Amino acid sequence: MAALEARLMEDLKSAMKGQDKIRLETVRAIRAAVLVAKSEPGASGDLTEEQEIQLLQRLKKQRLESATIYREQNRLDLAEPEEAQLKVIEGYLPAQLAGDALHEAVRAVLTAQGFSSPGDLGKAIGACRTALAGQVDGKVLADAVKALLTA
Repeated sequence: MAALEARLMEDLKSAMKGQDKIRLETVRAIRAAVLVAKSEPGASGDLTEEQEIQLLQRLKKQRLESATIYREQNRLDLAEPEEAQLKVIEGYLPAQLAGDALHEAVRAVLTAQGFSSPGDLGKAIGACRTALAGQVDGKVLADAVKALLTA
């Protein structure tokens, strides 16, 4: 059993014991998504750490988009549970890079790969996305790479 699955089982038990409804719903949703991903055609039966991170990021993005739409429609009763689930999902993701730490990490990748001009933007974003997988949102990463290459 993968580390994520073991952690989910422990969190599921503690959420049941503590009667934490939001955490319980979220952990069940993550477990269901893991089960679906493991049983997809072509899947090996176990998820790699990278696949687990991609799955969690997809769930995070879904919750974020839902919460945004609910807020735009003035449906706070629906937005707040989505935002609470978002916080639970973020707890399973690696720490997110931001600000100076993000720029330093991107600069290190760009220097190591030899990217220096705006013409290298696509390749540079790809290299940074691979090197910083799960540590930063794709759009934020693209913006940081673009800022460093055009500066």
